[in-house]
Amino acid sequence: MTWIIGALVFWAAAWLLNIRLANARFAASRAVRIAVPLLFGLTILVLWEGFVRWLEISQVILPAPSQIMTVFAASTDILWVDFVQTVVKGALRGFVIGALAAFVVAIVIDRSPFLTRGLLPIGNFVAALPIVGIAPILVNWFGFDWQSKAAVVVVMVFFPILVNTVQGLRETDKMQRDLMQTYAASYGQTLIKLRLPAALPFIFNGLKIATTLALIGAIVAEYFGSPTRGMGFRISTGVGSLAIDLVWAEIFVSALVGSALYGLVAWTEKRMTFWHPSQRG
Repeated sequence: MTWIIGALVFWAAAWLLNIRLANARFAASRAVRIAVPLLFGLTILVLWEGFVRWLEISQVILPAPSQIMTVFAASTDILWVDFVQTVVKGALRGFVIGALAAFVVAIVIDRSPFLTRGLLPIGNFVAALPIVGIAPILVNWFGFDWQSKAAVVVVMVFFPILVNTVQGLRETDKMQRDLMQTYAASYGQTLIKLRLPAALPFIFNGLKIATTLALIGAIVAEYFGSPTRGMGFRISTGVGSLAIDLVWAEIFVSALVGSALYGLVAWTEKRMTFWHPSQRG
């Protein structure tokens, strides 16, 4: 009972502090923007810990955050091997290949009205296919190692980036394109100096969507065949052996990695599109 009372008191105090910070005159400062979500997340963890201890929930059903952190600290070698296999070899390689392929195809589509009308609807159709149906097929094609996981990631990230890039290349209006023609600019010069800069917000929007899809795709693909390592493999075997605390540790790592990748893309976007209205303070 002491745990739940302490957790509720901490939650109430943190809630009031968050309200004060959000409504303060310096609420737009970087420190406050970082502190508010961190404090909110900390309150969730404290409530989680309190309810698990108060209700005496079995670790097999829901381990406490303290237990998850204990397993995390004791399993860093396993978590690192799984991180390299899933994120570095599978997710990142598939993300890079899919992004580059989508960018090249978007340029080709931009120059061909036929491909614009023919390929984009097919792309939307393929993007709607369930990953649990595509993953086992690609595992059969490319084997159990990281190549099949990268292939699944390519399929998942290709069309979001493609659609956003194509839409971004159409962002410039006719007057701007006519102005480039009066300067006798070629298609390549117009693309590099006018259309690509205007498309950057759309391209980064597709990249941000793809960062989370890449990690999800790599983990799900490991459910259908993997070496004896990888985050998806460890989650699958951990559930089967009732090592739920290790499963939550893997989930914690995937959440950290996904947030870091998204933040890296968002940081790059802010540096490269500082001129865009969405990035102005």
